[in-house]
Amino acid sequence: MASAVDVVQQIGDTAGVFAFAVSGALLAVRKDFDVFGIAVLAAATALGGGIVRDLIIGRIPPDAFTDLDYLYVSLLAAALVALWRPPRETGRWYRRTRRLRLTRWLDIADAIGLGLFCVFGTRTAYEHGLGAPSAALLGLVTAVGGGVIRDLLAQRTPMILRHDTDLYALPALFGSVVTAILLHENWYRGWTALPAAAVAIVFRLLALRYHWRAPRARGSLPR
Repeated sequence: MASAVDVVQQIGDTAGVFAFAVSGALLAVRKDFDVFGIAVLAAATALGGGIVRDLIIGRIPPDAFTDLDYLYVSLLAAALVALWRPPRETGRWYRRTRRLRLTRWLDIADAIGLGLFCVFGTRTAYEHGLGAPSAALLGLVTAVGGGVIRDLLAQRTPMILRHDTDLYALPALFGSVVTAILLHENWYRGWTALPAAAVAIVFRLLALRYHWRAPRARGSLPR
């Protein structure tokens, strides 16, 4: 029988896959991709970070190829986004409003996936024998990897590399470090995993709300 921690891990992984798939599908809609492109971008966003993590820790083939439930969840998210119909309104104001609305939902879905994946990615790496610092770094890779792949496929500079975007990697790193400390001190339980994810999610949402950004190099010129 699965332990409570494993159940929380499964639920968290599934919720993270769904959230990241929604963010990828919403970006595909913004880029005017067809339904196949929406499905591809959703799956790449949802599964990319976990695949990179699994390859690094030697889990071959990665979970995304052995447990197809994750793929089905990402395709379900893509289908829901593709079938969603906004009100049939026209005009420049409406198009601008709809774009802003899509961006807001994309950011929220991405923040949820980021927070969940940084925690459960760290735990997966730690359970495979990595030390706490290395596990935290792999938790970060799990959290941001799918977003990087999403942005590259959509022909955007990844958010973690851009100076004009609100803090992205730092909230994920913070959640990963908190999780690694909990694991190292043997304080990690099912009920402690969710607050750790919530901290990262709230951190990211606050960064979006108040436009917290990392400092640039001294002497950088405005663009």
